[in-house]
Amino acid sequence: MSGVVYLLGAGPGDPELITRRALRCLREADVVLYDALVHGDLLGECRDDAEKVFVGKRAGKPSARQDRINARLAEEALRGKKVARLKGGDPYLFGRGSQEAAYLANAGVRFEVVPGVPSPLAATAYAGLSLTHRDLASSVAYVTATESVEKDASAHDWERLATATQTLVIFMGMRKLESLMKRLVDNGRSPTTPVAVVQWASLPKQRTVVGTVADIAAKAREAKLGLPALTIVGDVVRLRDSLRWFDTKPLFGKRVLVTRPSHQAGSLSALLRDRGALPIELPCIRVVDARDPEPLRAASSQISRYDWVVLTSQNAATRFLDEIFREGDARRLATTKIASIGGRTSASLRGYGLRADLEPSTSTAEGLSSALLEVLEDRARVLMPRAKVAREHLPNALREAGHDVDIVTAYETLGPDEETVSALRALFRDDPPDIVTFTSSSTVSHLVTTLDTLSPILNEECTLASIGPITTATATKLGLLIDVTVKVSSTSALVDALVQRYSPQDA
Repeated sequence: MSGVVYLLGAGPGDPELITRRALRCLREADVVLYDALVHGDLLGECRDDAEKVFVGKRAGKPSARQDRINARLAEEALRGKKVARLKGGDPYLFGRGSQEAAYLANAGVRFEVVPGVPSPLAATAYAGLSLTHRDLASSVAYVTATESVEKDASAHDWERLATATQTLVIFMGMRKLESLMKRLVDNGRSPTTPVAVVQWASLPKQRTVVGTVADIAAKAREAKLGLPALTIVGDVVRLRDSLRWFDTKPLFGKRVLVTRPSHQAGSLSALLRDRGALPIELPCIRVVDARDPEPLRAASSQISRYDWVVLTSQNAATRFLDEIFREGDARRLATTKIASIGGRTSASLRGYGLRADLEPSTSTAEGLSSALLEVLEDRARVLMPRAKVAREHLPNALREAGHDVDIVTAYETLGPDEETVSALRALFRDDPPDIVTFTSSSTVSHLVTTLDTLSPILNEECTLASIGPITTATATKLGLLIDVTVKVSSTSALVDALVQRYSPQDA
């Protein structure tokens, strides 16, 4: 069977603006050829065994030749593979999608086109503009400032184009902005016409500069705007003051280091993006299975011997319950009660169709030990699957009260790998983040160890946010000055606390 090529529009920047159809095709692909402006998070949606090939084009930099891209698409499909051609924005709008489709058609290769959110729609919406407006604009023209090198002269009829529509959107015009504005004036456009230039549309690093045809080039130059950027000309630019929403978010533009493990980072990053921040995922710890799985398996197989099982983390819960369900189902827990700490742990339980019998209002070992001691019967048998290295407060408190506690290692936490260590050091050396989030004591200790002589930068240039008092205590012992500590140990509470810190005092 022959393969297929999917020409996919990835949208303008924000990875959540990709369509469901495009995302499904991307997840099914054997080979993915992607452009420079495709958000990195979308590559994380690819199959683990998919081949990912960068073929992006950037002005002034070496890039893949279009004929080679066309040939690669056809070759892979003719080998029977599903090929995703992931393009920024929409495949056909001032892209090479139509050229690629024509080549595939001539080569007899089956292809499908999945439209994407075009950059003009996103840039104007996210900048607080509107391409059309009942009172201001009922016509729009899209123009590219970069035309084919094969043309002898510009195909644009500027004498007509300058005033043909009420809104004019110019692609790839930053390098020629001054001359483009002069052409508009020379051909009848008023120099007082409002203009906006939007760089990095729909991303937390988005920047918008507003001026007029007469002065926008100078203002953009003064603001040091670069590529990629769109220029919007017309009275719709006047709407910005009333329609702004994206760049007024409380954490807009803040670069936030997410230190928790990769498999748990996504939920925190999503919350940060919703508030306008730019999460930087560099996990300071790695969670791995216990080197010797037998103690956990043995305890799980004899779970009926225990009155209570205590789960103090999501990682412990998932590994313990995987063992329970590996050779049985929830009925094996019929005579054993469950105590848990934290919303994530409880969510893991629900994923297995279970609910905790006890979950203290205070998500700490101290809170759980107090709650357990009120309900445990005489000489209760308690199982605690947990990390190899953990605080001893909870088992010590239960043992001192006369209960039997068995601790088994469910997982281990390791420091960052070599690649992440290099990335963390480069980050703090070259451009430290605005905010660093700590979601456990181990994220603190491993980051400080990793940064070594660079660690003073944490106090000097970053806002430090901790998920709870235990994590803050660890940070304090290591010489860090924590700016934000939440009372309820959850990622949502952590983000809410950051929002409160950066919100105007009179809001």
